[in-house]
Amino acid sequence: MTLTNQEIERYSRQIIIKNIGGRGQERLKRGKVLIVGAGGLGSPAAYYLAAAGVGKIGIVDSDVVDISNLQRQILHSTERLGRPKVESARETLLALNPNLTINTYHLRLGKDNILDIIRDYDVIVDGVDNFPTRYLLNDACVMTGKTMVEGGVLQWDGLVMTIKPGQGPCYRCIFPDPPPPGAVPSCQEAGVIGTVPGLIGAIQATEVIKILLGVGDTLTGRLLIYNALEMRFREVKAERNSNCPVCGDSPRIRELEEYTFVCATKCER
Repeated sequence: MTLTNQEIERYSRQIIIKNIGGRGQERLKRGKVLIVGAGGLGSPAAYYLAAAGVGKIGIVDSDVVDISNLQRQILHSTERLGRPKVESARETLLALNPNLTINTYHLRLGKDNILDIIRDYDVIVDGVDNFPTRYLLNDACVMTGKTMVEGGVLQWDGLVMTIKPGQGPCYRCIFPDPPPPGAVPSCQEAGVIGTVPGLIGAIQATEVIKILLGVGDTLTGRLLIYNALEMRFREVKAERNSNCPVCGDSPRIRELEEYTFVCATKCER
């Protein structure tokens, strides 16, 4: 998949980087990334991946644009209130870079559709706003061997980790089961500073770019934790848990489970 003269000019600041070059840019053009959630995390992640020239981007979201989203969800705008977020996202991304393929999925992921949706993508970006979908997405990626870049934010805090099945821990290795309803407040209940998902989403996009290029070290086996009030990053090492219910030596979860309870979230809507 060769680059056009216009694409060479568009991506010139990347192409001149030693470990990217023309071949690396062509790899990005061939890349296929699915972003689950077009909210606070999915917005900056999608925007920077589109700007970087990732050739195929899928966006999953069942919601419509609400005025309370606009404080942090940079893919959307006031005139798009009430429109599906996936449509708003597609419009913004193609206005930025018309050379891309943007696939939209205006639906909620469930065990009956998730495998069909993630099948065609190289990397999954987790920007979801609820624990049932987060755990379902983790399990589906583990079972299919898909790399996933996980992110979460609340108030002044954020975290990122990259999950590579077979090479490091999954989300359940660290958090084996969803918390009980109400145990963790939602952003609607506790709030979130708009710049925090912006930064975390940008880090997620950076992880995806490195994965597609095959360069650098990813956050596999590491949780990167950010506190904006203290303006500090810290890193927590994580290892695969041999007793993990989905990727352990004797997993108890062998088929996708769907959690139906209404739970609080720690994420970005």
